[in-house]
Amino acid sequence: MLLEPTAERASKVARAYRQSRRRLFPSTPHLLNTSVNTFTALLNAEQSERLRGLLRERGFTFAEKPYTLFFAQKEKLSVAVYEKGPKVLVQGRGAEDFVKFELEPTIFGEARLGYEEVHSPEMFEPHFGVDESGKGDFFGPLVIAGIYVERLSARKSKESRQIDRDGVDVVAIGPRRYNELYKKFGNLNTLLGWGHARVIENLLVRRPDCPRSLSDKFADARVIENALMSHGKRIKIDQRTRAETDIAVAAASIVAREIFINWLDRKSKELGVRLGRGVSEAIKTTAATIVDKHGSAILSEIAKTHFRTAHETAPGAFPAPPPKRAWRP
Repeated sequence: MLLEPTAERASKVARAYRQSRRRLFPSTPHLLNTSVNTFTALLNAEQSERLRGLLRERGFTFAEKPYTLFFAQKEKLSVAVYEKGPKVLVQGRGAEDFVKFELEPTIFGEARLGYEEVHSPEMFEPHFGVDESGKGDFFGPLVIAGIYVERLSARKSKESRQIDRDGVDVVAIGPRRYNELYKKFGNLNTLLGWGHARVIENLLVRRPDCPRSLSDKFADARVIENALMSHGKRIKIDQRTRAETDIAVAAASIVAREIFINWLDRKSKELGVRLGRGVSEAIKTTAATIVDKHGSAILSEIAKTHFRTAHETAPGAFPAPPPKRAWRP
């Protein structure tokens, strides 16, 4: 299922774990022993617009950046608000002062730097974090990653440089297999639930005492629970919106995204055309170019053919998507 060699994957996971720690816990000296130059947090729509106005008032220069609602920079400090979340990322010299004296009082209305255990104590207990990449992208695989974090590991600087490869699992479903599974399940949430269950099941083999798994909310938790129970596995399944504020989910998100992007980059080089993310007119144009050169059958190898884009690109090969099947637990 597209899994990379264990050593290479473990190295990427360790890097992702450190990256997620820096993003989620940038301000605590005993965690990283560095000054704060990176901060990230989730926003709601109102906070996002207020931040845009604040940056204008403070003289920031705005510029276009992929996958962002807006990006602004002033001297060596940059502020990006990403579409997914939406999520703000503050980077560069002066990040700590900007967060403490602008972002927290004006946008959040509360102190967050250094208060992670107060706001999210459950994050510091043993659990799995599971996230995926590619579910909304026409091209590429569906990648689901899971990471186990131990009690207190988020607070120990020594452990921030290490990650146990037994606490990592990745299920990467290539387009051909994805299309077969989608026909079988007929519903993306059910397919996602199956994928999440496989990752959790694999982790439980190596970490059978883990009490809880957390992921972003995409369906009733019974989708995952039923899939696990059919294999004799039991664990508390938690789902919530914006779950990537949790360190394990954030690390899983980074791992899944990196594997997904690597697949797109590799396949782009093979085909001689850039495979982009998402679903747009540009993606449709790229698909048409590929079909003209290689024939319609290639879409089954590089894309999710239940997307309407496949029918619009090659109507003779891919029928119009049927009405979505209602999900049933």
